[in-house]
Amino acid sequence: MMAISYAAAPVAVRDDLAAAHAQAWTALAAPGTWWTGAERVAIAAETRAARDCKLCLARKQALSPAAVAGAHDRRTTLPEAVVDVAHRIASDPARLSRRWFEDVTANGISDAHYVEALAVIVRTVSIDSFCRGIGLAPHALPEAQPGEPARHRPVGAKGGEAWVPLVAVSDATGPEADLYGGARRAPNVVRALSLVPDEVRLLRALAPSHYVPFERVPDPSFAPPGRALSRAQMELIAARVSVLNECFY
Repeated sequence: MMAISYAAAPVAVRDDLAAAHAQAWTALAAPGTWWTGAERVAIAAETRAARDCKLCLARKQALSPAAVAGAHDRRTTLPEAVVDVAHRIASDPARLSRRWFEDVTANGISDAHYVEALAVIVRTVSIDSFCRGIGLAPHALPEAQPGEPARHRPVGAKGGEAWVPLVAVSDATGPEADLYGGARRAPNVVRALSLVPDEVRLLRALAPSHYVPFERVPDPSFAPPGRALSRAQMELIAARVSVLNECFY
């Protein structure tokens, strides 16, 4: 596993957070279900490039992102459609649309490739934002590991609820029996990644350090031990950040 240290941070960082970030960075470099390790690291690099991309900045200021044409300031040799996914999700997620998603899949990115890319993008943005928030430079991207993607598609994934097929709790059987940790229901934000089960498993592993275990989410009285914030304060900040990010969900 990669070593992640926050010893130079101007504030104290819990050991479990550093360990969770090391786990996330290690997983980023490994072959996924649909992307190779090199492709996953490249998606992370494009996610970072979106922050200073002139096209992304112009689209963000426009009444509609579709009103601004051009090419992204890319850092990799990924196909343009993949670069656009990373830049759009990282820079202007509030204005993504079903039509945009249909264009993505029409350009050769499967629904499962999209879900895995989304997980990589969100993980990169989250950990980079954490570093900026405590006054540190983002971690260097890891060196990609060799190997081929697993290419496993869960048989329980069904369409009709969202842009991509989802695995319901009742359909999490066979290889996916562990997917939701035995919970009787799962948050939709978690199920949104269920077309790529390993991304749900990683999110479940990271959640206790960043928030609360998924099975405790419905219980507003549950507060993880050793935190500086109460559960109510955590939810207040989460709701405020969602508003600022124009989270339509």
